[in-house]
Order: sequence, then C-alpha cells, then structure tokens
Amino acid sequence: MFEFNDLSTLQIAVLVAYFAILLILSFYGAHRYRIVRLYRKYASGPDPEPAQRFAPAQLPIVTVQLPLFNERYVAERLIRAVCALDYPADRLEIQVLDDSADDTTEICAKLVQEMQALGHDIVLIYRENRSGYKAGALEAGLAQARGEFVAIFDADFVPKPDFLRATVDYFTDEKIGMVQARWDHINREHSLLTRAQAILLDGHFVLEHCARNRAGLFFNFNGTAGIWRAQAISDAGGWEHDTLTEDLDLSYRAQMAGWDFLFLRDLTVPSEIPVEMNAFRTQQHRWAKGSMQTAIKLLPRVLKSDLPRDVKYEAFHHLSSNFAYLLMVILAVLMPLATMIRIHQGWHEALFLDLPIFLSATFSICYFYWVSQREIGRSAGEVIGLIPGVLALGIGVSLNNAKAVLEAIVGHQTPFVRTPKYAISQNNKSWSSKLYINKSIMLPVVEFALGAWFSYAIVVVLIGERQSLFSIPFLMLFQCGFFYVALLSLTQSFRGILGRVEPQS
Repeated sequence: MFEFNDLSTLQIAVLVAYFAILLILSFYGAHRYRIVRLYRKYASGPDPEPAQRFAPAQLPIVTVQLPLFNERYVAERLIRAVCALDYPADRLEIQVLDDSADDTTEICAKLVQEMQALGHDIVLIYRENRSGYKAGALEAGLAQARGEFVAIFDADFVPKPDFLRATVDYFTDEKIGMVQARWDHINREHSLLTRAQAILLDGHFVLEHCARNRAGLFFNFNGTAGIWRAQAISDAGGWEHDTLTEDLDLSYRAQMAGWDFLFLRDLTVPSEIPVEMNAFRTQQHRWAKGSMQTAIKLLPRVLKSDLPRDVKYEAFHHLSSNFAYLLMVILAVLMPLATMIRIHQGWHEALFLDLPIFLSATFSICYFYWVSQREIGRSAGEVIGLIPGVLALGIGVSLNNAKAVLEAIVGHQTPFVRTPKYAISQNNKSWSSKLYINKSIMLPVVEFALGAWFSYAIVVVLIGERQSLFSIPFLMLFQCGFFYVALLSLTQSFRGILGRVEPQS
C-alpha cells in the first residue's frame, strides 16, 4: 500500500511515536469499558442498608472537621449547615480548622461564638503556621478530637441535616473504616464549564467509585463529604503531607491495612463547582499531580503486596491514569505532523489506520459518561448535547495536567493551592468582582498556540484530497478544546486585572 523508502528518519520516528502513543491511550480509554461492565454486574442496584443500627442511647461521638484557608465567601454557609446536622448535641463536636491569612478567621471566630452561645460544641483551631497544609490541619485537629468517628467537609460543601444519621450506622460493621457520599452540585447549570465539570465528576463517582467499591476493589476518600473511623486513620499511619492528595494517599494506606470502605451513591452532599477556568485549572493541577505523587509513593507497594490480582490491576489504572494527560499533549504535537506527513506522501488511505483506535478511545469516553448521566436520570438529549463539551474540556486542560504529572515525576515540590470558592448558586451567579481570582497567562498562550497548530493542520487537510476529510472532526475536537480553555482563561484573567482583584493569598 505504501513504502517507507521515501521517508526521512525523523518522519518515521514521528509516525512510530504517534501510533505508539495512540495504542497506550487506547489502553487507558478501553479501561472505561471495564468500569461500566463492573458497574452493570455489581453496582446498578440501590445502596446497601446497614447490617445493624445504633440504638439512640448508643450513638457514638462524632467530630466534624472543617478545614479552611481563605474562605471568606463560604465559611459561614458551611458552619451554619454543620451546626444544623441532626445529631445529639452531646455527641457532636465541631472543629473549625482555620489556616487563613485574610478576614476568614474573624468571620469564623464571630460565628463560632454565636454557635457556642446556642449550645453547640464548636471550637476554632487557628494555626499561624500552615505546616502540612490541609493534611497538617486535619492532623492537628485529630490530636484534640474526642470523636470515635470523624466527618470532614471542605468549605464549598453544604451537608444536609441527615448526613450523620445516614452514614454512622454503617460503622456498626467493625470492618468499615470510611464511608464516602456522592458529590452533588448546587451550581451545575451556571455555565458550560460547570455543566461539563459536573459530568466529569459524575462519571468518577457514579461509575468508578460504585463499580470499584461493590466489586471489592480499592477506591478513595475524596477529601470531603465522608466520615472516617478514627482508628482507621491511626492504623494507616495518620495524615501525611508528602503528596498533594492526602486523601488518596491515606485511603490506599488504610485499605492496605485491612480496612473496608463503603461508597453511598444515593446519598449526596451539595457542593460548589469552580465557575472560573483558572480555578478549575488549579484544582485539576492539584489532583493530577497529587495522584501521580501517590502512584510513585504507593503503587510499588501495592503491586508487591499479596493483594488479589484484580485489586492490583485496578489500582494501577486508578493511580496512573493521569499519566495519559502527558501522552495526550505529546499526541497533540504529533497528530498534525503525522497527518501532514501521510498526506504529502500520498498515503491518504493510510489515515484509516488510526481511525479504529480513535473511535475506540473516543467512543469509550462518550459511552462512559453517557451511562453515568443516564444512571442519575439525565435526559438523553441533554447528555448528547454536552458530550462534545466534555471531550473538548478534557483535551483543553491536558497541558495543565501534563505539567502537573511531569512535576510529580521529576519531584518538583509545590505548595497545596486550594480552589477558590465564591458562594455561587443558581440564584447568585456573580463572581468577577470577588477576591481570590487566579490569573494565568503563560499556559493559555501555549494552549492557544496548540489550537493554532491544529487549525493549520485542518487547512492542510482541506486543501488535500477528499480521502483525508474524515480526520477533520478529530482535529477540530483538539482545536476547539485548546482554544476554549485558553481563551476562557485569558479573558477571565484579563477581567480580574481590569477589576484590580487582589491575588489569592
């Protein structure tokens, strides 16, 4: 069909690297089919009921920890929601773990005094030294906690009054070390960005967590909207802060220590999704880098253990999955080159070699998120309309996440940067005049250049022969993804500069 004789060594290297990366990415993409299969087999039914329930007089003492750092807009909402939990007052302890460097501390202090006057057992624990970041704050609070169980809520969450009543009875099973609830989203419909994020998170919680947990595989506490047995934290070695995902790290150590975890799909806790692209970048960077740090730290230990083969296999996918972002960025550079090389060599028919791989990887993602949305009752039309946006957002943020993965691999240390929250709901959509708005210029410029690179490739295909036109949708998906993320980041950064918004502390 074609010969390599007319190709330079560099062109051959480009094509070999391009197809090798496609195959590896298809390996990760195909794993989504496995998750859906496990979900269909083990997890499509309702949440299990507790084996027993605590008698009212025997309800255990629960400590609720609220780790905060510069949360002036949402601290009050969180504290009031936690004080409204339906649980005996003499068995509920609330710790406001504040490391803030702004007026959040004053807001919390005033509100804590108000709640204490109303009879709540609530205390403000302030640290001037932010050592260990969130993990350090949780560890400091745990040293003073009197609860046998510890519930944790980040500042952007609003737990419902029945949260403790709905979770604590599962701990009558002495093997249970942690119970995680599913995240819901109070500002899901705010914008295309929040709708796409919600679908990404739904896929993680509805399918991945549910399938892994009910199939007897490891899954992780998500840092919030969950409740721990204090003994499980202790047995795992306590909170450690050598990764940016202290929750993922502790989860694996606890499960390797023999504790069982439970995920409750039908119990939801409302939360606020980032409405600003640069805030979303910050969150994604922390998650991607932290998960890769955890993989480097714990995956060798998992693979060398006597855990079942299925547990090891799933742990490998779970902990290493963000490595795909690094490959995706390399693919983004090579794809237009590979396409143009084959067109210039007259290999239009050879473009069909990667079509099955592309369709396999892309369809697996579409199918994965389709199933997750249909499982929570979303209409077919709504899901179909949003899937292209989800794909484009995942591609567009790949450079940001690839940078995070590379930093983890080379051991570059960065601080824990929390995601800004603005108390955004369906009725309150204004955020552009608030503090904490992140600004990003350099990375969006590179993303814009990648979008332009794909635009050039599209032009080359358009002026080529008709046999090459099928590649245009794939090229446009990358083009739109990079342009969308870059332009939204730049415009929101520019808006912040014009508004003279103070940077995050």
